[in-house]
Amino acid sequence: MSKLISIAIDGPAASGKSSLAKNIAGKLGFVYLKTGWLYRAVGLYICRKGIAGNDVQAIEDCIDRARNNQEELAVELLYSDGEQRIYLNGVDVSDEVGSEKIGKYASDVGNIKKVRDFLLAPQRDAAKRYSVVLEGRDIGTVILPDADVKIFLTASPQDRALRRADDESRSYDEILREIIERDKQDEGRAIAPLKPAEDAVILDNSGWVQAETLSRALNIIKEKLPNVDIR
Repeated sequence: MSKLISIAIDGPAASGKSSLAKNIAGKLGFVYLKTGWLYRAVGLYICRKGIAGNDVQAIEDCIDRARNNQEELAVELLYSDGEQRIYLNGVDVSDEVGSEKIGKYASDVGNIKKVRDFLLAPQRDAAKRYSVVLEGRDIGTVILPDADVKIFLTASPQDRALRRADDESRSYDEILREIIERDKQDEGRAIAPLKPAEDAVILDNSGWVQAETLSRALNIIKEKLPNVDIR
């Protein structure tokens, strides 16, 4: 199809957004962009400067200086050979942004409007260049409110904790507490809280395997975009 298409996948932590978005992109031949890495890159930058994640004024000052070219803070998502990489000031930091510590920083800076405004452009620019699948927590509500398809992927906290426990060495109880706390933080934040867009399709994949989630999501896309080619 010649028209560029955008698909927004939103939802809480550990709901399977990343896997679903990546698999959809593969099936459609679209570019998959994990936009949360942008916030993780800013979080990494703030962490390296020794600034606390809850020091809003200091973080806003960094953004202001960056906007005025008084401080170097450039983040960029690049997609090449089927793999996404995140760059901070020209350096690939993809292997550094995945830690829980930086994830907490990302959630903190994501509460700050100046940070979110700062990161709007690189996300929207991607949708102007490619047919994309974007995944995050406010793609359909803020980043791409005119996305062609919006899916809000969710699952029970218990189900999400079980999935994460299978991949990590930590206990189920610890992970469940962390997920519940993260949900409250993301849902209660003043700026771009976690919630489905009014025109999003809610997809609860509790108890499902990846293949079933993908199948249901592709059916939603096909209903919305009957002419799209699925590989």
